Amino acid sequence: MTGNPTDRPGTLEKALKLNLAHRVYGTFAEIGAGQEIANWFFRAGGASGTVAKTMSAYDMTFSDEIYGKSARYVSRQRMQAMLGHEFQIVQERLGSSRGEATTFFALANTVRARGFRDTKEECHGWMGLRFQTDPLGPCSDIQLHVRLLDATNARQSKALGILGVNLLYAAYHLRDHLPTFLHSLMDELSRWRVEIDMVDFSGPAFDAPMYQDRLVALELVRSDLADAALFGTDGQILQASDVLYKRPVLLNRGSFDPITRVNLDMLEQGGKAFLENFGSAAENHIEILEITMHNLLCMDDCTVEYDNFLARADVLQSLGKNVLISKYAEFHRLSGYLARHTHEPVGIILGLPLFEELFNERWYTDLEGGLMEAFGRLFRNQVRLYVYPAGDPMTGKIRDVRHARVTKEQQHLLSYLLETGSVHPIENGLEDHIFQTSADVRQMINQGDERWRTLVPQIVLETGPWMGL
Repeated sequence: MTGNPTDRPGTLEKALKLNLAHRVYGTFAEIGAGQEIANWFFRAGGASGTVAKTMSAYDMTFSDEIYGKSARYVSRQRMQAMLGHEFQIVQERLGSSRGEATTFFALANTVRARGFRDTKEECHGWMGLRFQTDPLGPCSDIQLHVRLLDATNARQSKALGILGVNLLYAAYHLRDHLPTFLHSLMDELSRWRVEIDMVDFSGPAFDAPMYQDRLVALELVRSDLADAALFGTDGQILQASDVLYKRPVLLNRGSFDPITRVNLDMLEQGGKAFLENFGSAAENHIEILEITMHNLLCMDDCTVEYDNFLARADVLQSLGKNVLISKYAEFHRLSGYLARHTHEPVGIILGLPLFEELFNERWYTDLEGGLMEAFGRLFRNQVRLYVYPAGDPMTGKIRDVRHARVTKEQQHLLSYLLETGSVHPIENGLEDHIFQTSADVRQMINQGDERWRTLVPQIVLETGPWMGL
């Protein structure tokens, strides 16, 4: 099928098509937003062709008895327990009677939807599908995390139901093309209603290279289904709501193309200042190197760009760093992303030229309050900027944040940020390297200037797209 949503059936039609196939049969286990997925199959008619059982273990005692105890009920761990339990039951009880002609499945979700007495907590959840592509064949898994953005419980429940039907339909009909698969999950939905910020494919149905975890994560961001993708130090795709939960965060934004000795010094000195500023509250913080892929959002063919981003991620991860690839151009949106997941201190490290760009009002034309609103959003909660000095090739001198180039009117704002500690100067840079940026290093590589090798850590010389240059 094509990637055009108009070429695909609507939600009710998808449910009916699956019902009438009489080959896809299994269990729906739903906790937190009613039984909205199963309801679509009942409404479509012929549900006996698809539905073996529906389940909603809302009571915690019942849920623990069925699926085992879990530290957090809205979690991947709970969803995985639900999938394992329900799929096993379907196979054990129906395998002998209809296993040779049926592909079994279990579809499970556990969500935190808008409550009757709401506390403004984020509405989100986990959904998973375990399924067979051939009778008596091995099973494959699709697991995803979704943010529910509608204002009411009823609309959130409906959105979750539509997403569940889309997921089951795509698993059986749209596996041949990753972008089509992912876009189909949003059929009859919009980004104003849901965000799918992680999808994990595993099993023999997803052996194709296009289903490699990091490519899936990048496609989610590029396609605007998600705002960011977080890679762990081992390359694993991490879920920000789990990893950042109640954790202080130290983040360094850059292109890292390639990472330089200056980048590493920025992180080291910024980390020391972060611990000095926040003390015990900053202990056990998570380090993240963030790259924006904002310039990829409007591109149709991102093969080369994906290779470049993943090569950079490989180098950063080999240095033991977590990598965040986001669509955020503006810092206040990046700050808002982190604030969604943690209320602990957040430190953001950046170079002086990038800090000066924060005062460029052209970035904030979409905000009624302009630059002042953007800074208000940036520094909410416990956010602090750590600004690394820069070498001025015109004068041969080194400038720090206290000498940032801002307008006369903005000088008062800069002074205020420095006086209140919202902006913290990093005093000393690597003087022998500070006049060369990643862009300068890249130019040296392209020109065959061997000096670039002295400006980067050893790992860059051994790995990545620069190997052998």
